[in-house]
Order: sequence, then structure tokens, then C-alpha cells
Amino acid sequence: MSAGGGTKAIIAALVANAGISVAKFVGFLITGSSSMLAESVHSVADTSNQGLLLLGQKTAQRKATMSHPFGFGRDRYFYSFIVALMLFSLGSVFALYEGIHKLEAHEPLSSPMVAVVILVVAIGLEIYSFRTAIVESQKIKGDATWWQFIRQSKVPELPVVLLEDAGALFGLVLALMGVGLSTITGDPVWDAIGTICIGVLLGVIAVILIVEMKSLLIGEGSAPAELDVITSQLAAGKVQRVIHIRTQYIGPDELLVAAKIALNPGLSIAEVAEAIDDAEQRVRNKVPSARLIYLEPDLDRSLAKS
Repeated sequence: MSAGGGTKAIIAALVANAGISVAKFVGFLITGSSSMLAESVHSVADTSNQGLLLLGQKTAQRKATMSHPFGFGRDRYFYSFIVALMLFSLGSVFALYEGIHKLEAHEPLSSPMVAVVILVVAIGLEIYSFRTAIVESQKIKGDATWWQFIRQSKVPELPVVLLEDAGALFGLVLALMGVGLSTITGDPVWDAIGTICIGVLLGVIAVILIVEMKSLLIGEGSAPAELDVITSQLAAGKVQRVIHIRTQYIGPDELLVAAKIALNPGLSIAEVAEAIDDAEQRVRNKVPSARLIYLEPDLDRSLAKS
């Protein structure tokens, strides 16, 4: 569900941003609005970003090799991290530069109504893309808040698309306000201020994504609730308790579980093997993403000491 939903949201965003970027560039050439130019570059960056996310999903499907025995699942984290960097450099920094430049050199807008019409149409397309991302995210979000979903999701594409679309919508509103106020007042400074606000907005979103994608790229373990489920499933049957456990997501849909478990004393080798197999199956039944499970059997020496 996560991969399919993520792909659907990415494609919706790709189609919307490709159309929007062309329309915005035409609007900028007609009006000379710095807000339109900043939004144009933002949409071009977003379109490229969707392509990178699709590329990450594709390369992550490669089979494991001797040099990469755990596969290439982290490719999706890597390309999502690159997307965050592009959003910061091509989106935020460029918008700030353009806004500051227009503050220093006031240039009046021409045909502002063209920009208004284009921005309104772009808002409609972004709403479609944003709605698709929300619908697909709700399938795996559960009871978590949207902020918790962005912070805790192990599927990188959906949080990226959600924040990109949210930033695009707010950016379009800011651009519309900048163009509108410049038209009403006759002062192009409002267009420049709108551009700077877009740059700040994209910078905040980019930093959030950089922090989250970096954490996933380095390697995150199970959330506390999921870790409790894994531990409880291991500590059953002929397993007395879990002595210690380590988990790490090596891909959005692939969790590595390594644990030392205390078994009942006096078990034969065959019974030990059966106990381990049963424990692995219990975990996979409850946490399907736990595909790689390595269990080390031991005796509970704490009981022997007591």
C-alpha cells in the first residue's frame, strides 16, 4: 500500500507541477512579476523532485548483491534527501534572492490580471495534487496526527509530497497576495515582499524535510508502539524473555530485527530451532515489514543468579 499510494501521489504531483510550471513561466514573461518567477522556479524544482522520487522507487527495487547484501531500499531515503536539498537551493534560496533584488529595483507589473488568472488555475491544480497526497497518506497514517505522520513515517515519498504540496499552495496564495496588493496600491514592493515570504516558507519546509530524511537515511528503529509489539511477540511460547533487541529500517517496507532471547532451559537443538522459527513467525504475523529477523538464543542468567 505504501509504495503504490506513494507512486500515485507522486504522479499526481508530477502532472500538476509540470502544467503549473509552464503556465507560471508564461505569466512571468507577460507580467514581469518576481512572485511569478519564484513560483515558476519552485514548480520546476517540484516537477524535477517528483522525477527523483520515482527514480528512487525504481532503483530501490534492485536485488541484493554481495556488496549490498541488505538490498537498496535506502535509495528511496537518499533521493528524498536530494529532493529536500533541491527544494532549499532551487526554491527557497532563489526566491529570497529574487525578492531582495526586486526590493532594490522596483519594477512595475504589466498585465497583472494574467498573473492572477494563472495563479488561481494553479491553486486549483495544487489542491487536486494535495488532496491525492492526503487520501493516500490516510491509508497508512492511522490515528497519528499529520505532524506525527511526517515525523514518524518510514515511507519518505508521502511526507515529501505532502509538505511540497502544502508549501506550493501557501506559496501560490502568497504570490496572489503580492500581485494583488501591487495591483491595488500601484506599489511593486508588495510583489517583492510576497516573493521573500515564499522563500522563507520553502526554506522552513526544506529544513524540516532535510532533518527527517537525514534521520531515515542514517537509520531509524521501530517506534515505541511497534517495538512493544515485536518484543511481546518474541517473549512467548518457549521464549522466557527478550534480553535485548535492536531494530532498524533498511528500507520503507523492510525492518531488520536483531535480538538475544532467553529460552526455557533443557531444550534440545531441534526445540531451540523450533522456538526461534515460532518467534519469527509471530513477529511477522503482527509486523509484516519485519522481513529480516536474527535471533540469538541464550539462557536467562538473571534468574540463575537470583
